[in-house]
Amino acid sequence: MRISRAAVLLLCVALAPAAARAQSPTPVPTQPVTPAPTQPVAPVPQPSASVPAPAGASTPAPAEAAAVVPPDYVIGADDILSIVFWEQANHGGEVIVRPDGKITLPLINDVQAAGLTPEQLRQHIVAAAARYLRDPNVTVIVKQTNSRRVYVTGRVNKPGTYVLTTPVTVLQMLALAGGIGEFAKKDRIVVMRTEGDRTASHKFNYGDVIAGKKLEQNILLRPGDTIIVP
Repeated sequence: MRISRAAVLLLCVALAPAAARAQSPTPVPTQPVTPAPTQPVAPVPQPSASVPAPAGASTPAPAEAAAVVPPDYVIGADDILSIVFWEQANHGGEVIVRPDGKITLPLINDVQAAGLTPEQLRQHIVAAAARYLRDPNVTVIVKQTNSRRVYVTGRVNKPGTYVLTTPVTVLQMLALAGGIGEFAKKDRIVVMRTEGDRTASHKFNYGDVIAGKKLEQNILLRPGDTIIVP
């Protein structure tokens, strides 16, 4: 039996869609994608300003910076003292010894300070304050010993002002000042000292003293002395 060419063409056209469907993959149903939950991010801590203490809260008192002085230190003019009345802070304070040797406190007015040790001054203040306060508890702190300055000038390595807190000789003070310079006139050093209304000069021969000669030149310094190294 013969099949016409036209019938073959019609059969191919009819079978083409079915073949195409057989070759295409079956679509797979997709599941909806749920986004993963995000973790909360902690805020970056910012530097906070200091919070003032509530009203009425007690704050520790700052420590007093005291000068290092021996127990027998004698207070002088221009020294800076801190007078502390425990439990009555408004009666004390920081004071400067005046040229007349006195200090002034809010409660007891003028008190002689120059010429006394810190303990002697404390006893004087306690006795004066006892007229107004019951069992006053007082502390005297020497903050600056401005009355015991000596001066070193001239050809030394560290000229300047030095404070006497212990007995110091001329030779020791020159050592504290870094020693004398290379071109200093070692035999012409003098110590200028005010004694009453006049100024006296005390000669110091560096070479003699370090050689163990004329040791009487190596005097103890006093507040206000000036060592001149030419």
